[in-house]
Amino acid sequence: MKRFWKEAAAVREDGGWGIALDGRRVRTPQRAPLVVASATLAEAIAAEWQAVGETIDPAAMPMTGLANASIDLASPDPAAFAETVAAYAATDLFCYRDDRDTALQAEQAAAWNPLLAWAEERLCVEFALTQGILPVDQPAETVAALRTAVFALDPWRMTALTPLVTIGGSLVAGLALAEAAFDPDLLWQAVSLDELYQERHWGADSEAQAQRAAHKRDWDNAVRFLGLL
Repeated sequence: MKRFWKEAAAVREDGGWGIALDGRRVRTPQRAPLVVASATLAEAIAAEWQAVGETIDPAAMPMTGLANASIDLASPDPAAFAETVAAYAATDLFCYRDDRDTALQAEQAAAWNPLLAWAEERLCVEFALTQGILPVDQPAETVAALRTAVFALDPWRMTALTPLVTIGGSLVAGLALAEAAFDPDLLWQAVSLDELYQERHWGADSEAQAQRAAHKRDWDNAVRFLGLL
């Protein structure tokens, strides 16, 4: 779509804030009104529309994209939308430790144990740890508590949680971000620990670095979206 407007602005609407392009209200891809509860999020979305050049580039409008997903995908059926993320309750990255490299094991324990301890205290659960990649069964109470925490989120936070968990492989890290329990950069380092460790010891791979940089952009955008809600 080519740019047809001169000014994009956040405008007060019933139930929240909308985005107007020369006074015309923006709608989602499913034609629902793009209305958000937060003025700061609306202003961030309006800024993305204001920054559009000759044509729209969705990749340059992450706040708009996440808001669209919240309205069009998460809000109609939050429980169904949450299932993909909730599945990580049984396979959290932080429960899987290296089975051969003691130095890596030590780094994993130092970075991941405090995060699991937070979740155990927060949810009154215990995690089962294993070495290697073979699946380990988590206690049924732990899986249930993690799933309940996911389903308790509103569609907007659930939308932000989705890229955080799928990128990092850790539902614990995603929930910690949703509750602002830890610094986002600390959590990014935690979910990237294995890759960064291998890179330090075996050298950098340009393709892997490019993929991690793309994931980091998506991670940062989801973190920013959470902060603007």
